[in-house]
Amino acid sequence: MHVISDWLYKCQVQKLVVVITSIDSSEILERWQFDIECDKTVKDDNVVRNKSPKVIQEEIRSVIRQITATVTFLPLLDTACAFDLLIYTDKDLKVPEKWEESGPQFVSNSEEVRLRSFTTTIHKVNSMVAYKKIDS
Repeated sequence: MHVISDWLYKCQVQKLVVVITSIDSSEILERWQFDIECDKTVKDDNVVRNKSPKVIQEEIRSVIRQITATVTFLPLLDTACAFDLLIYTDKDLKVPEKWEESGPQFVSNSEEVRLRSFTTTIHKVNSMVAYKKIDS
């Protein structure tokens, strides 16, 4: 996590994705995507941007509440699951040795729900979840 934190601080991450997969079938059940827009000029031009930590924390809490509320519409995952964390970064980064490249791991036959976004003085984060559509 310290590597990801450093990359976020240096504006080198464009997207974080959490992929939830069935252990039994290897089927991708959910894909939580967080698109990150970074204002790289913050460090370059020393322009002061004001947004209080209280406002930023409230926006993040709002996103967390919305994620928690997804239990009302996401299908129940009644199988053992595993998750993968995908990190989309600048191409010239040195990746830790134990990490590996993978494809985007999309959910087949999915529905998507956009979640709230939040901003800091440097980052804007848009989020969405794609989940396996239940055939009725």
